[in-house]
Parts: sequence; C-alpha cells; structure tokens
Amino acid sequence: MESIGTNAAAIEVLLVEDSPGDVRLTREAFKDAKVHINLHVAADGAEAMAFLGREGQHVNSPRPDLILLDLNLPKKDGRQVLEEIKESPTLKSIPVVILTTSESEADIVRSYMLHANCYISKPVDLNGFLDVVKSIDNFWLSVVKLPHKTRE
Repeated sequence: MESIGTNAAAIEVLLVEDSPGDVRLTREAFKDAKVHINLHVAADGAEAMAFLGREGQHVNSPRPDLILLDLNLPKKDGRQVLEEIKESPTLKSIPVVILTTSESEADIVRSYMLHANCYISKPVDLNGFLDVVKSIDNFWLSVVKLPHKTRE
C-alpha cells in the first residue's frame, strides 16, 4: 500500500493489475492527485478476492472505496472477480472501474451485465495511459461521492 496525495481523509483504492509497468504508471499518474489515496495492489484475481475477504496476509486490509480491475488476470479472471464482487452483499456497493486492454464488445457488454460501474480500455501509449488514470482521478476521486462504509 502506498499513500499518495494530500493530508485529507484517504480514499482507499484497490488496483487489481498483473502488469508491473501498468502498476508503476498508475502510481505515477495518481501522484498528481488532488486527493489523498491509499493505493493497494493485487497482482491477480485470487489475491484481489483475498484482499476483499480479508483473508491470509490481508486480514487487516481496509475496505476499498474504489476498485480498478483488469479483466485479463492470472489465477482468477477479472470477469470472475467482478461477478463475485457484485454478487456479495457486503462488496457490491463498491464501485468497480474496468481498466483493461480488451476492446472486445463481448467484454464490454458482459462487464456491464455484471454491474461494472464503467469500462475503460487502456491506451497503448504512455501519455494516453497517464491521461486515462488522471481522468479516473478527476471523476471518481474528485467529483463522485463514494460510499464510505466501515467494514462489518
């Protein structure tokens, strides 16, 4: 977990991403954030579900205010992770932003059918990727009211 931004109340963000380069770029883009972010990273779908379920090494993990989810993940696919999150009475209120390289219409439709809050295709170039992460920050972390709920 890396704390990024101002001294205001922290927003807990779970980034589920298996590409170390994309994790690094996301961290860099969030460094310009106008809000205080605690960025947690899960490298695969199984780790994401362990984090959300507070299992194993994640027993003391906070409830995320926002999840950034890649679809193409090892161990447990992002589509499965999204489905499990949105079927869980305790997790389904957490907004999930799909952030993936897939531009497949089938993936887009399925993600929305599984109640993703938005679907963003990752640009392949560095500046485009940074712009996308900054737009996530601008909208989801600065404009939108997120449901802050303590964990049961």
